[in-house]
Amino acid sequence: MYEQYWSLKEKPFQNTPDPKYLYLSSQHEDALMKLTYVVAQNLGAGLLSGVFGCGKTLLARVILKDLGIQKFCTAYISNPLVSEPSEIIRAIVRSLSPQDLPDRKSEILVDPLLEKMHNILLDNAREGRQNIVIIDEAHTIEDPRIFEQLRLILNFQTENKFLLTLILLGQPEIKAKVDALKPLAQRVPIRCQLDPLSGKGVGAYMAHRIKVAVGDGESDVVAILADDVVASIAKYSGGIPRRINTLCDLILLSGFAKKTKKIDNNFVDSVIKEFSLT
Repeated sequence: MYEQYWSLKEKPFQNTPDPKYLYLSSQHEDALMKLTYVVAQNLGAGLLSGVFGCGKTLLARVILKDLGIQKFCTAYISNPLVSEPSEIIRAIVRSLSPQDLPDRKSEILVDPLLEKMHNILLDNAREGRQNIVIIDEAHTIEDPRIFEQLRLILNFQTENKFLLTLILLGQPEIKAKVDALKPLAQRVPIRCQLDPLSGKGVGAYMAHRIKVAVGDGESDVVAILADDVVASIAKYSGGIPRRINTLCDLILLSGFAKKTKKIDNNFVDSVIKEFSLT
C-alpha cells in the first residue's frame, strides 16, 4: 500500500520468516553457526530458546535454506500441541514422507508409526539425504510423554551416526522442561539463546531491513533511522524484532496516510497511541 510513497520495492517490516531479512547480530550469528554445526556434524539434537518474537523461526528457516533441499529431508512441526505422543510421531512421518497414513486404530499407535518412521529414515539415508526434525513452539508441550517420545526417536541410529537431527525451538521455559528429563537433556549437546536486541542493535536491525527492501535504489524511509526515532522504537519494543516490525510498519503506513515524511519521536508516540500499542 505505501511502498511507492516511500520508494520501496517491498515492505521492509513484515512479520514473516523471510530468510533474506535475517539480521545477523552477534547472537544470531552465533546461534546460526552452532545449529548448522549440529546438523552438519550429525550431533543428534540442538535447542534454540528465546523470548517471543526474537527470530527463532526465521533462524530455523535460514538454516534450512542454507542447507539446501537436495541433501536434506525435513519435518517442520509448527504446532506440537497434541494430546497423544502418537500424534506428533504421525506428524513427523507425514512430513518426512508425504503419504496417506492408515486410520485404523491398530495402525496409528506409536509402535507401528515408529516402525514406519525408522524405515523412512533408513530409505532417506540410503539415498544420501539427511533427516531433520524441527519442533517449533516446543515450550508449549506440557505432556512429558511427548518429550520422552522425541528422545526415543534419537535412538534411530546406525553404527556410526544418527538417522535424524532434532532441533527444538521455544521460549526460555523450554530449557527447564528439557532439563527436567535428564535422559533427553543429555541428548542435547548444543544450546543457544536469543535475547532482545540492544538499543544500538535496534538501529542496525532497522537499517538492514530497509536496505533489503530498497535494493539498489534510495528511499525516504531512512527518516525513521534518526537517533530519536530509533530510541523511541527501542523503548517501545524492548528490542524484540517482532514488536519493532509491527511499530515500524505502522509508522510507514501512518506517514503515507498523513502524507508526511517527517518522522520524529513525537510522531512515533502518536502512532503508538493511535493504534493502541502496548
